[in-house]
Amino acid sequence: MRWLSLLLSAALPLGAFAAKKPVFEEYHAKALTSAPVKLSDSSYKRLTSAPRDYSVAVVLTALDQKFGCALCHEFQPEWDLLARSWTKGDKQGDSRLVLSTLDFSDGRDTFISLGLQTAPVLLLFQPTVGPHAVVNPEPLRYDFTSGPPTAEQIHAWIARHLPDRPHPPVKRPVNWMGWTIAIVSGLATIGIFAKAWPILLPIIQNRNLWAALSLIGILLFTSGHMFNQIRKVPYVAGDGRGGITYFAGGFQNQFGLETQIIAFLYGLLSFATISLAIKAPRERNPKVQQVMVIVWGGVLYLVYGFLLSVFRVKNAGYPFKLPPFV
Repeated sequence: MRWLSLLLSAALPLGAFAAKKPVFEEYHAKALTSAPVKLSDSSYKRLTSAPRDYSVAVVLTALDQKFGCALCHEFQPEWDLLARSWTKGDKQGDSRLVLSTLDFSDGRDTFISLGLQTAPVLLLFQPTVGPHAVVNPEPLRYDFTSGPPTAEQIHAWIARHLPDRPHPPVKRPVNWMGWTIAIVSGLATIGIFAKAWPILLPIIQNRNLWAALSLIGILLFTSGHMFNQIRKVPYVAGDGRGGITYFAGGFQNQFGLETQIIAFLYGLLSFATISLAIKAPRERNPKVQQVMVIVWGGVLYLVYGFLLSVFRVKNAGYPFKLPPFV
């Protein structure tokens, strides 16, 4: 009997060891309950230690408010969404991937051992044994330099490094509040337009309005507005003598104020031309008509002469000029 009791005592630890779940099955069961799996120093070491026939994606983060990690808080909802979607789509664990999170408050020693100075950090540990084993056991690290990624971006990154395995898609929950607001806003907009349509229709069909808008657009873009937006030119520049230079020399240079001056000149020339072509012929009083022709003709001459002088500032070899701007 004594030998039997000793034999049973020795067999109990072996039986407990045999009954213990493999690492992946243990953590996959936890993920089915709550994904991503929350880790500590000990569980991180156990889950990522080699040999392993499964993959581990772990986010090392610092969510405590005292750390002030804005990127951690921005990324965590996306990581939680990915973990829930992946686990829900792979309940049998065919992908053999565990998605987990290790917070600095629970894994200070791990952060120190890895020499991490920033957070979050996403590490992907690939299998070291089995059909999907890799040669290099070191984890892959995701680059967060471009800001917080979406769950879809992380999913694509993981899927790229885990080929020939299931990749459950990310499934975002339906934003019922957003849909409700959009529908209500759309119906309200339709109602407002329906009530205001009798007032808006004459405005929309007004030829003078469209002519004015077209003219403004033409003047804006022919004066160099797009050039300024592309080149990010300065508004004005100094002339080296304490004054201001309004026009930049050369056809490849331009100031913001220069564009506004040219647009004003073009607008004045357009208005003078329209007045001479349309308004002056309609004037029934001959004397008034004569004055209009002289005034607008003079404006046209002077403004065009000044515009030619501006062209000569831009290019000293420009051959044309009109007095008094010589």
